[in-house]
Amino acid sequence: MHVTFSPQLRDETLSLSKTGDMLTVNGEAFDLSVVPDGATLPQEAINSDWFVGPVERIDGELHVTLILPHGPNPSQAVAFPQPITVNEDGPIAVPSDEPQEAGE
Repeated sequence: MHVTFSPQLRDETLSLSKTGDMLTVNGEAFDLSVVPDGATLPQEAINSDWFVGPVERIDGELHVTLILPHGPNPSQAVAFPQPITVNEDGPIAVPSDEPQEAGE
């Protein structure tokens, strides 16, 4: 799964996890297995404000763009986040300026 981020000033946080073609965004699961190879799921068909643009499956890989919330003075890594490729199931590290808790 390829995840691209669209930074936006918001007071919210973003948490992501992946299980197969299931993407969980802030606790809400989205089954993206319905998108066949070469197809596009329009943003309007996804009941979430976190998705920016369509979800596409290109050469078997899902491509999604999500809002990346940030505060008033984001770091370069948050203001200009690099896309990430997620190959493993589980939590997805999201660019953030929040301090990491011990053990993370």
